[in-house]
Parts: sequence; C-alpha cells; structure tokens
Amino acid sequence: MGSNARHVLDVDDLGPDGLEQVLALAELDPATVPRTLTDRGVALVFEKPSARTRNSSELATVALGGHPIYIQGAEVGIDTRETAEDVARTLACFHRVLCARVMDHHTLERMRDALDGAGVAVPVVNLLSDRAHPCQALADLLTLRHHFGPAVGERPVAYIGDANNVWRSLALAASMAGIPTRVASPAGYGPTADDVALVRSFGGDLLVTDDPAAAADGAAALYTDVWTSMGQEDERAARLAAFAGFTVDAALLGHAVPDAVVLHCLPAHRGEEISADVVDGPRSVVWQQATNRMHAMRGLLAWVTGGYDGPGAR
Repeated sequence: MGSNARHVLDVDDLGPDGLEQVLALAELDPATVPRTLTDRGVALVFEKPSARTRNSSELATVALGGHPIYIQGAEVGIDTRETAEDVARTLACFHRVLCARVMDHHTLERMRDALDGAGVAVPVVNLLSDRAHPCQALADLLTLRHHFGPAVGERPVAYIGDANNVWRSLALAASMAGIPTRVASPAGYGPTADDVALVRSFGGDLLVTDDPAAAADGAAALYTDVWTSMGQEDERAARLAAFAGFTVDAALLGHAVPDAVVLHCLPAHRGEEISADVVDGPRSVVWQQATNRMHAMRGLLAWVTGGYDGPGAR
C-alpha cells in the first residue's frame, strides 16, 4: 500500500539531497523554521535512557510548535505487552511523528513496515539503535561545517575506536557530504565488509586500519566514542584489553594537523577512550556537538514533516 512517509532509520535514508536539506533547515534561525508541528504530537519512545537525545528531541519538537510525549519502554512494552507493529499503529493514531530509541534496529524496521503497510503517513525516526545513530551524525556534520566552513570536504575525519552505530552513521553522512574519513579499530572491532561497501557506494574516501596513528596522520578531526556501550557491560574487561593503545590523547592528537579538533558523542569515560586534557581542552568541540543535537533534530523533524521547500525539494 505504502504511505510516502519520510522514514529515517539511518542517515542514508535521506540521500545526499535530503541530507543537505536537513542541514540547511538546521542552520536556519530557529524563528524562521517552518512550524510544521503546530498543535501536533511527537511520540518519543525510549527503550534506553538518554540525556542529549531526550532533551534535543523534546526542545526541537516544541520549536516547531509541537507537543513531545516522552514514553519509557516499560510503558508500551514492545513485544512483551504489545508487538512493535501494534505499538506503532497505536501511537500513529495520536502523533505526527514516531521517534524511537531501541535495543534492536529490526524493531524500527517493523514499525516502519507496519505503518507503510497500513498506508499511515507517519514517519518513523531512529533516535538510536544497535545499528545506527542518524541524529548524532547530523549534529556531527553541523559541527564540522560550522568549524571548517566551505573547506569541510577537504578536511579528513578520523574515527578511533569501535566501528559501532555511531561510526556507521557518521561515515555514511560524511561520505554523502564528500568528507574523507578514516577508521582505526583493533582486530574484531572494525567495520564489516558490507559497511565499507555501503559507505563507499556514496563515493566517500574511506581508509580502514588497525593503527590509530595512521588514521590520525594529517586528519583535521579526531572522533571517538566509549569502548563499552550500554548493554555491553559484560564485555567491559575484554574491551579494555582490546582497545589498549586506542585512547585519543595528546600524543595521538599530535599526529593530526595543527588546527585539528576533537569530537565525542558523549558520555565520555575520561582515561579510557579519551584523555581528560583532550576532551576538556581547547581543541575539543564536544559541547558544540551537544548543542547541535538540538539544531539537527529540529532540522530533521522539519524535513520529515515536509518543511523544506528550497532547491531540490521533493
């Protein structure tokens, strides 16, 4: 049946044109962004807790004239009280957009398919899954654009650590935007062949290595994330051992260009994936990143609800 809803389960769902449109909306003066959610609800389902994602999503909804509803996982009980499909159909009765932060990416796919199959034109937006974090990637690109300006496509970004959901979405977004990327991970924690092929399918320049110094050499931005994510606590000891030598510290930053910046999606574990003097130092832009989560979400929500009517609008 289909619904023509603008679902965003990962950043590549936007396509290069959609990515540019979302960023353009995010960079507008908030007072001039189309209020596409006036008197409409936005469901925010959180199977995992969050600080930045909840705050940015709620305030972005309000900025567009909407009413955010924060829903804890236990309140809907996806696949315990009700199926993911029934949760999606129920929330679509009340809300203009369904946003969800889930344990399993397949849950989002099932929600999307249930709404499309019923012809319900409510977009599903991924607030984080085990596979992707598109909202973070949008904020990352905003941060890089603000810092480097028109030359951003000439400034390589090196990601040091676990090639996880954050890396995947960042690499896809950077590839679509023409930004070269590198990723350095220990054996067993690097990107899959399918991930590499997908990133490169957008024409992106991607270097994959197990040497952090090689990735950082000449880079304009170093990016890292926690080595042990939520739900991986049982792997902590093994991960600490595997990632020894992958800390983003002053020595590693010394391999980058003199004006390089440091990014981290937060929360940060100082002394593990990043040193305190770097994350809290003058070359850190992590708080600009955090601020941009709100601007990026405002742009994304405006886009999925049809707020963009500039060049390339569809």
